[in-house]
Amino acid sequence: MKKKGGRKILGFMVKEEKEENRGSVEFQVFSFTNKIRRLASHMELHKKDFSSERGLRRLLGKRQRLLAYLAKKNRVRYKKLISQLDIREK
Repeated sequence: MKKKGGRKILGFMVKEEKEENRGSVEFQVFSFTNKIRRLASHMELHKKDFSSERGLRRLLGKRQRLLAYLAKKNRVRYKKLISQLDIREK
């Protein structure tokens, strides 16, 4: 992962690839992961922001469901994705 301006950028998602495959499971998990990381850093500063906490929980659930779907359909793509995003497997 590269750090640019305080934000983490994941290098494996090339711009051309993102524009072509926005509906793919991998891209959706990638975008949810970015949103989750942003919200998690926000929650560290604002511990009593319960509406953002609810949004964070919803995003975590959506990402979890997408990862479960991908693990069921294609285990190789699932393993590759969780290793690239540096998220742990349950």
